[in-house]
Amino acid sequence: MNAVATIDDIKHRVRRRARLALLLRESAARAFRWIAIGFGTLVILAGAVLTPLPGHLGLPLLVIGLMIVLRYSFQARKTFIRWQKRHPKLVFPIRRLMRREPEVLLVVWQQMLRTEKLVLRRARWRLLKKTRKSVKKYVARKMAQNSAKKTPAKAA
Repeated sequence: MNAVATIDDIKHRVRRRARLALLLRESAARAFRWIAIGFGTLVILAGAVLTPLPGHLGLPLLVIGLMIVLRYSFQARKTFIRWQKRHPKLVFPIRRLMRREPEVLLVVWQQMLRTEKLVLRRARWRLLKKTRKSVKKYVARKMAQNSAKKTPAKAA
């Protein structure tokens, strides 16, 4: 009877330690998640402050902070998806920057064109669009010249 009581006592202690370890692990994970969300929020706030200032530090900080918050907050992820469905033109550039290999230059160019379209209503005043088209024509012309030089003329 005494040996059975000690075996049951040992099993009880082992189960109790396992429950305590699980509780500690869950508490540590929850605390880490809250710390990460707080840090991400601070990074977003720093990015929001630095965005209007000269230099290119604000937008990357906003994207990094948003990535951290979306990674650890279920509510923020739901809100972001809701925003994505309501305002796809606003959220799409942010989603492009959050990819594994972001297309930063394409996003910047697209945002510059959108800003130009917003500020300059008349199409003939928009310089970026005209510049892009003229550069595209110039590159096509140079490529055609280079391919013509590389292919030798056929002997008759």
